[in-house]
Amino acid sequence: MNLLPYDSETFVSALSKEELLGHLNRVTREVNFLDQRTKAKGDIIFNGLIGRKGFRISKVVDKGDTFLPLILGKVEETARGSIISIKYQLFPGAMFFLAFWSIVLLAFTAFYSFFIPNYNYASICVLLAMANYVVAMYFFNRQVKSSRKVFHQLINFQMKD
Repeated sequence: MNLLPYDSETFVSALSKEELLGHLNRVTREVNFLDQRTKAKGDIIFNGLIGRKGFRISKVVDKGDTFLPLILGKVEETARGSIISIKYQLFPGAMFFLAFWSIVLLAFTAFYSFFIPNYNYASICVLLAMANYVVAMYFFNRQVKSSRKVFHQLINFQMKD
């Protein structure tokens, strides 16, 4: 378990770079969340963008999930397949709110510790900051595990003609 909401992995696939990106492209849809017509239908597993060198995707979910990881991938061609480097991280908005509330709670801790000495309130603020961090890391790691499982199943998919 990392101390920051970030995870990474690198693995080798027997699929070529073009096959891998093509297969990802078939199960990924670029979504405009303001347009109801772009809702996921059928075989769509991921939302995001697939490029020539890599991808930026997230797992399709029915309800909003603050701690859903953004999957950033880079694919490199090898003689016998491809090497996939993946980074899992929080979306920038989720990272902003996690940092914002941590800073606010720690500022209140300093305020109640030094300016208005009330150590009960200072302790509550520290405990809330720690609880905020622990809950965020727990749910982020849980979502990384779920997204990793879906991604690995997709990559190990063998196309049969």
